Amino acid sequence: MTTAFGFWDYFIFIAYAALILGVGLWVSRDKKGHQKNAEDYFLASKSLPWWAIGASLIAANISAEQFIGMSGSGFAVGLAIASYEWMAAITLLIVGKYFLPIFIEKGLYTIPEFVEQRFSTNLKTILAVFWIALYVFVNLTSVLYLGSLAMETIMGIPMIYGVIGLALFAAAYSLYGGLSAVAWTDVIQVIFLVIGGLVTSYLALDTVSEGAGVFAGIHTIFAEAPERFVMILDKSNPEYSNLPGIGVLVGGLWVANLYYWGFNQYIIQRTLAAKSLRESQKGILLAAFLKLIIPIIVVVPGIAAYVMVTDPQILGSLGEAGLNNLPSLDQADKAYPWLLQFLPTGLKGLAFAALTAAIVSSLASMLNSTSTIFTMDIYKPYINKNASDKATVSIGRLSAAVALIVGCIMAPLLGGIDQAFQFIQEYTGVVSPGILAVFLLGLFWKKTTNRAAIIGALTSIPIAMYFKVGSHGWSSNPFFVNVPFMDQMGYTALLTMIVIVAVSLLQNKGAEDPKGIPLSKSLFKTGPVFNIGAFAVMLIVAALYAIFWK
Repeated sequence: MTTAFGFWDYFIFIAYAALILGVGLWVSRDKKGHQKNAEDYFLASKSLPWWAIGASLIAANISAEQFIGMSGSGFAVGLAIASYEWMAAITLLIVGKYFLPIFIEKGLYTIPEFVEQRFSTNLKTILAVFWIALYVFVNLTSVLYLGSLAMETIMGIPMIYGVIGLALFAAAYSLYGGLSAVAWTDVIQVIFLVIGGLVTSYLALDTVSEGAGVFAGIHTIFAEAPERFVMILDKSNPEYSNLPGIGVLVGGLWVANLYYWGFNQYIIQRTLAAKSLRESQKGILLAAFLKLIIPIIVVVPGIAAYVMVTDPQILGSLGEAGLNNLPSLDQADKAYPWLLQFLPTGLKGLAFAALTAAIVSSLASMLNSTSTIFTMDIYKPYINKNASDKATVSIGRLSAAVALIVGCIMAPLLGGIDQAFQFIQEYTGVVSPGILAVFLLGLFWKKTTNRAAIIGALTSIPIAMYFKVGSHGWSSNPFFVNVPFMDQMGYTALLTMIVIVAVSLLQNKGAEDPKGIPLSKSLFKTGPVFNIGAFAVMLIVAALYAIFWK
């Protein structure tokens, strides 16, 4: 299925692309008499204001898998999938209050750098290599693939051209300008992302209500599909294995969120580039508020599409176009592209610009963070210890270019979108619980030792595989258990922590590790703006769950 574009659609999309490239290249320029140094390139001269940080966090996070995948989940499951977004808002507050003060105090460029300061160079190098591989072969590759697949579905652009086009678009400003170019263009990307997404939601709800407006549309989808507005699924729901009821609130989703928002280089890097800790925390707070509205943009359209497809009267009013490549429960990811065809000329271009903004901003963020880790944690310590700022920045650009080329080669090989999304979830879900356990205990338990961290990280893999084997057809064997994937992550993290604690106590006989981080109440003291905002976010999340609990 392709969506017919008119003159104004192309005009709006080309204007968007020109604006992003223009701003990116303008920010990237070397100021008179000042050539970029490592801090300029990798941490935007530590000059980002709170609103740029908040916008950049969301732009780096939202990509094709949210627009296409979460709309598909809205179609198939309903509002329950919004837990990923609303619980992330709470996670961001935890990161802002308890993680950032330690990271910023230590003056970090990269997350592996923290591992070196707290544990050892060996563990830092192991994790640096792992993260580079994860970003290049999983994150970068999957975003290129899913993004080009969305463009192929919506506009009929052949995949190979979509991959190359998206790659060149992201590279055009991010390779030369570094984090400054990425962060400042992200502010514009988020504006397109939010406005374009809201336009699609508005038109979908207006169509469902047969022109009676948004509020009538909300009333209609709630009346027609009340089962799609249940946040906590029970065991009878076929999607329980993906969103295991109350376990979503108290289980493995915390593992996924804390790992992603707290220890993910391409997310945390923009917070390290803040003018100050308070500025960084205000940026985190803005991102938390934006997270609250993301389901309106990416989940509600999917629910509206479900009502449109299952209501013969509404479907009949859409004419022949409405029957073209209909989404279904088996092919729910068609929901968002299917909706776009009903947007009027001009708004199609805006919605497509929003989707492209989500893809390109994520690509640019991943490229910048891959080059930061390679340059600061591999190149400088092992290849050229005395590298000048000029050489460091050049290697950063070169490594980002190589990563992008590898991603372009790998992307078309991923296969189907369902397998690709599962590939991302399963690969990161096996390793993230162990890494989270290492970081949490390293941050907040001074007795954690380097040996225990390494043993814990390595032990977490067979623990995770034990649970995975049980959920893949071995559950009849009494030795294995079959638990939802999200619960697997929670159990793996807890068991890994037990291993780390036991090894640490055996090694140091209960004494504190020399590299343990001294913590004080003053370190975690936050300003009134953050405190009031955090309370408001928690109140809103509690209200949302109370309203849509069952």
